[in-house]
Amino acid sequence: IHRPSSDCLYMRRPSKNTSHKLSADSQRLATLAQALIQAASRLEERNWERQLDVLLRKLLKNDHQDSIDAALDHLFKQESDAYDALMECTEAASESCQLEHEGVLHDALLVAMPILAWTRFSIASGPIPAEATATLSAHFHAHILAPNAKMVMASALFSIDQLPRTHAETYAFTQRMAQTALKGITLKPPTQAPETAPFLADTRYLLAVVTAVTGEPLFRWQVSADLGERDNALTQWNTQALPNIARLLPGCGIELLLPEAYFVACREGDKQIRPASIRAAVHYLTHTLNVEASELQAIIGSFGEESTDGRVDEYRISFTRVNDPDVVYGTVWPLYGEEDDAELQYRSVEVPSDPVISVDVERKSPIEEILALLEECGVVNVKRHLECFPMEFCDDCGTPLYPDMNAELVHAEMPEDAPVGSTHLH
Repeated sequence: IHRPSSDCLYMRRPSKNTSHKLSADSQRLATLAQALIQAASRLEERNWERQLDVLLRKLLKNDHQDSIDAALDHLFKQESDAYDALMECTEAASESCQLEHEGVLHDALLVAMPILAWTRFSIASGPIPAEATATLSAHFHAHILAPNAKMVMASALFSIDQLPRTHAETYAFTQRMAQTALKGITLKPPTQAPETAPFLADTRYLLAVVTAVTGEPLFRWQVSADLGERDNALTQWNTQALPNIARLLPGCGIELLLPEAYFVACREGDKQIRPASIRAAVHYLTHTLNVEASELQAIIGSFGEESTDGRVDEYRISFTRVNDPDVVYGTVWPLYGEEDDAELQYRSVEVPSDPVISVDVERKSPIEEILALLEECGVVNVKRHLECFPMEFCDDCGTPLYPDMNAELVHAEMPEDAPVGSTHLH
């Protein structure tokens, strides 16, 4: 069962418990964000951005995440454009900085290298050998970075659970890594990271901070100003880095995405793992239960916070065996940015009564992508509930609850007669 997204990394919803009265700092953030989107010139825009940056960095440095969250919550309810502007500025302030080193001002950026992995076994995470870090750093510098840029890579494979949890934590991590990169000292190995639950398909991340003299390029494609260089960089990164990463993730299918700024890369990794989660689920169930894909039933439910007027936050896909009501497995398909807005147009579209999904339907929405993936995997029995379910989780273990055929939310449980070792996967 794929975990829900990290609230900080993918925040697109207000918190449940927010005060109606904003603090002075929260009100100032909201006001500056509103002024930013009303700016009539680039000069005015940059002036508001500078004021936002100064206040955000002060709050991040002092770990006042609650003040930032309150402003975001307020704007989400009041003015979506200002919310997006504040979110963008907050992410930029926490994943990048400017530092002086030997009398010269440098830019620094936290970069994530997303790795999509899928398996019937376990996906490794945590510390990696120093020689592996050195090899991957060399490939990263050769194929991704501008010639004069410097970098330092953390010696670990991070799961979502092990990434910085808030913007303030991201800010502190970026600052610490940037100082290390500029001074050219050896990065201390990461401390004991939280354990991550096993999933059939999941993302792993390598993290690095890249630095360059302010105004100089950080990435190779900035040097040539050739848009095709990004694709070339990704091709070379896959060719050179993938064999080394594969040794860190034994028994896994792997795909590398383009290393990019931290928040963008993490969101892209979580988007791109969604199709792999469905394919891995069907593969796992057919082999573990010794059934054909056509003997599985998929049940799709829309889920959202009760305070968001029926807006869909994610789809949860349950799997049962045909003619057996018990939900044996489930996976989550979260929605991001424009996707949740677009989904409002498709809420009234029913799955055709014919269980075989037509391949001629124009696929524009996430629900249609899910249906196409199920068809591709051979799952022809599909039920979609049109109601929007509340975002409920198991009180004991915290995993999502999934819809059954009767629209009841239940815990996904593999049958007792399933082979030993298959029921531990969430």
